[in-house]
Amino acid sequence: MEFVAKQIINYMPTAVSLFSGCGGSDAGVLAAGFDVLMANDVLPYARDVYVANHPDTEYVLGDVSNIRTFPQADLLVGCYPCQGFSQGGVRNPDRKINTLYKEFARALKQVKPKAFIVENVSGMVRANFRHLLEDQIALFSEAGYNVEVQVLNAAHYGVAQERRRIFLVGIRKKFRRNYEFPTAQYGIGDTPFVSIQDVIGDMDDWPEGEFYDREFHWYYMSRDRRRDWDQPSKTIVANPRHMPLHPMSPAMIKREHNVWEFEDDSPARRFSYREAARIQGFHEGFVFPDTPAGNLNMRYTVVGNAVPPPLFEAVARNLPAHIW
Repeated sequence: MEFVAKQIINYMPTAVSLFSGCGGSDAGVLAAGFDVLMANDVLPYARDVYVANHPDTEYVLGDVSNIRTFPQADLLVGCYPCQGFSQGGVRNPDRKINTLYKEFARALKQVKPKAFIVENVSGMVRANFRHLLEDQIALFSEAGYNVEVQVLNAAHYGVAQERRRIFLVGIRKKFRRNYEFPTAQYGIGDTPFVSIQDVIGDMDDWPEGEFYDREFHWYYMSRDRRRDWDQPSKTIVANPRHMPLHPMSPAMIKREHNVWEFEDDSPARRFSYREAARIQGFHEGFVFPDTPAGNLNMRYTVVGNAVPPPLFEAVARNLPAHIW
C-alpha cells in the first residue's frame, strides 16, 4: 500500500501538443508539471527551435492531417493557426485555415485526454467569426467535455506585454467539473505589471544582426508603436516589419488620423527577435539554433506566433489536480 501511494504522488501527467510552434505553449505545460510526449507543427525552423530547447519531446514535422495516430495522454493542447481571425490577418471567415480546429477535434476523439487546452487570438469572438467559435464548443462538447471559454490578457499573468488571447478549456464530463480560469495576478492592486525594463533591461542596445533594420514605412507610422521602459510592451507580432519599437527610440506624436511622427531625430529601432522572445516570457537561455531554415525573418515569425509560456502555465496549473 505504501508503494502504491508513493507511485500516485509521484505520477507526472502527460500531454500531447498540436500546432506547437517553437514551444511557447509546451514550455508552459512543462513548467506546470506535465511530460510532453509529442509536439507537431509545419514550420521547419519552429521544429529546430523546439528540439534545441526540449530535446526529450518527439517532434513530428508536417501537416497534422497526415498524423493518423497520437500517443495516449492526460492532456491535449493546441494552438491552431490564427491568421484567419487575427487583427493583422486577412480576417476571412471562409478560409480553410479557420477550420483546423476540426483536426484538433479528431485528435481529441482519438486520444480521449482527461482535459484539453486550446489557445487562439481574441478576434475569434467577433460577430463574423462567432459561428466558428460556437462550432468548436459544440464539437468539443459532443466529444465528451465540459467546455469553458474566456479571453485573457497575458500582462495579467506575468508577461511583459499586452496580449489578449482566447482560451477554450475542457474537462471530461465524467469528472463533473467545470474549469475555472486563473485570476489575474499582475496589474491588480499593489502588484504592478511586469515591464519591458524587467525583462530586457540587461540586454545590449544595438544587438548586431538580431533586429529588423529597414525603414519605417507609412503603415508602420500610422499608429503609436512605442511603450516606455516601465510599461508592458505592445503585442509582439510575427511580422518583423510591424514589431513594436524598443523604448530607447524617441516617443511618437500623433499629427493627424493615422499619421504619427517621431518626437525627434534620435535613433529608433524595433525589438530584436531575442528581446521579443524575452517579452513573450521565454527564459534567458532560450536557444535559437543556426540552421538553414533560421533566417532573421523566420526567427521573428516563430517568436511572434508563440504563446507566452507564463500565460499557458497559469491556465494549465489551474486544471483540477485530482483528475490526474
